[in-house]
Amino acid sequence: MTSSVPKRIVILSGPSGSGKTTLVRRLVECAPVKLVKSVSATTRPPRPGEVDGDDYWFLSDEEFRRRLAKDEFIEHAEVFSSGFFYGTLWSELERAWGLDGWAFLEIDVQGAMKVVQQYPETVTIFLRTPSSAEFERRLRARGTESEEVIQRRLATAEKELQQAHRYRYVVVNDQLETAVSEICEILKAEEKARNA
Repeated sequence: MTSSVPKRIVILSGPSGSGKTTLVRRLVECAPVKLVKSVSATTRPPRPGEVDGDDYWFLSDEEFRRRLAKDEFIEHAEVFSSGFFYGTLWSELERAWGLDGWAFLEIDVQGAMKVVQQYPETVTIFLRTPSSAEFERRLRARGTESEEVIQRRLATAEKELQQAHRYRYVVVNDQLETAVSEICEILKAEEKARNA
């Protein structure tokens, strides 16, 4: 990796149900800068329709730990006390930079802070729902988790919301297109500042 390649990173975080996945898809399509979505690695099994290397890199517990021991992750964590690990491989950042793009990470608060420690210029955006009631409604509307998991996610979301002030930007995802254009404006301004 040559040092002349700018190490541009943008992180989007927010509680489950805040609309991150939909927003990420839209931003990759229409952002004013080249966003290269980083594919996270996980030890959880694929859900129906998920594709290895597209949705996640699905790794066995053993493979994840082996890569961890070889320092192949910029950040990792066990998420939602599920027993499953998630992490961002250095190779994903290098792939984005090799394509002359911004590495676009959709990760949790804990992971975001680990990345910022190493790359303080990272553009951090926290996505939230208009209210906690709306957040719970979206979470339940998915119909994919048990009540126990929903309660755990609600508790985690509450903790994450308390960390929103650590992000450079906070965007409320009330209307998808409004949130998309707000983030596009942020990225345009950040790109302009870096090229100044």
